[in-house]
Amino acid sequence: MNAPKYNPNELLISIASRLMEDNATCFIGTGIPMLAASLAQKMHAPNLISMFEFGGIGAQLEKLPLAVGDMRTFNKGLVAAGICDIMEAGQCGFVDYGFLGGAQIDMYGNLNSTIIGGDHDKPKVRLPGSGGGNDVGSTCWKTIIIMQHGKRRFMPKIDFITTPGYLSGPGAREEAGLPPNTGPYRVVTDLCTLGFDKKSKRMKLLALNPGITINDVVENTGFELIIPGKIEQNDGPSVEELRILREEVDQDRYYI
Repeated sequence: MNAPKYNPNELLISIASRLMEDNATCFIGTGIPMLAASLAQKMHAPNLISMFEFGGIGAQLEKLPLAVGDMRTFNKGLVAAGICDIMEAGQCGFVDYGFLGGAQIDMYGNLNSTIIGGDHDKPKVRLPGSGGGNDVGSTCWKTIIIMQHGKRRFMPKIDFITTPGYLSGPGAREEAGLPPNTGPYRVVTDLCTLGFDKKSKRMKLLALNPGITINDVVENTGFELIIPGKIEQNDGPSVEELRILREEVDQDRYYI
């Protein structure tokens, strides 16, 4: 049987969804994280508790929300709360995973979604900004970042820190007053899955996507990655994952 054909977004969504655990609380951002959460609920995590910035907690993602304030983020949910309640839940340690994107990332998992080039007041490009990104990266136990892979994104020094990763390295988060044992957990890209070394807090390669080599990843990363002796291989989307994505999660092809 031939392997099913898929596009890069379908691969990203499938790999990200597999990281979502049943019965876990997950802060879900707009876009690909929403599709990943919906796919996870339908595939392996029916009791996944989704949390959205505007107050939806525990929604059943039967139809794809178009934004974090969409009424579908409250569909058959546990609680219809508000933005302050969601942020407070993170500060109280009630959110297991946060899913974020960004324009730039460095070796310590610091994310930029604010400006490109220049300074804060006069940038070359102004991006959407933090939204809840700073809160998610600061307080969730594990942050999972989903983004395209390239040297213009994976940089030795990002233009602005919107969301803190491990800042400048070991102990820096704690010195800044952030909760201990929190921080970046995984980076899911169109090339690979990355994690972070426990001692140095630097980014390391964990698994390659189908058809991708170590050299492909290194050439598209603007800083030195830790390359361990054993690297896993990510599976492409299964026939069932693709069916659910295309027929149930994103029938209108907004993202896939």
